[in-house]
Amino acid sequence: MFKNIENEPFNIIFLLITLTMGLIIGCKIGRRLKQSAASWSLENRGEALVRESLEEYCNNNDAHVLNCVTLRLEDGSTTQIDHILISTKGIFVIETKHYQGWILGHSRAKFWAQIIYKNKYFFQNPTFQNHKHTKEIQRILDFLEPQLIHNFVVFSGDSIFKRKKIERVFHKEELTREIDKYPDGKISLNRVQFCVGRLEYMRLKISRKTDVEHQAYLMQKFGR
Repeated sequence: MFKNIENEPFNIIFLLITLTMGLIIGCKIGRRLKQSAASWSLENRGEALVRESLEEYCNNNDAHVLNCVTLRLEDGSTTQIDHILISTKGIFVIETKHYQGWILGHSRAKFWAQIIYKNKYFFQNPTFQNHKHTKEIQRILDFLEPQLIHNFVVFSGDSIFKRKKIERVFHKEELTREIDKYPDGKISLNRVQFCVGRLEYMRLKISRKTDVEHQAYLMQKFGR
């Protein structure tokens, strides 16, 4: 067999293009993986800080905290809640954001912005995100009055709100003080224990499989 000399330049060019495209795609995937890993690390750091505050609060109050609660929704999808504080003051469903820089947003905006130097990043309004969580807890604990279940968003990083403060959105240092503003005795100790038992029963087992399944759902719905 003889080489097709006429096609040799074309083959070389095609090979170079293929290698170049492969390098570009590989770099993009690598950046995405790094960004995902960084984001995951920040989220875990923020959740750990808030968890520590809530656990300390529980040591001194009639309260119990559940962390990283994954629930199966009625439509078969899953949702993951950072923290649920069950207390005699009420149920506090808490979404944690570990962000730095300026935070711009208002209660009705679909997206908020994070500004670090000259860079601006958009993220879903966390009060909307946590509203879904709060409604699910209201459904599970349907024997409680809905107004006893509260939607809280906590920023654990070194961030600054550049507009009017939004209701039920706090920095980590404000969280337990805000909880203490609610009157005690709204839920009896027996009901607190019952709520903890029901939520523990309803939550999915904490495992790598649970987390992978939830991440797959997020990828399908939001592409991230």
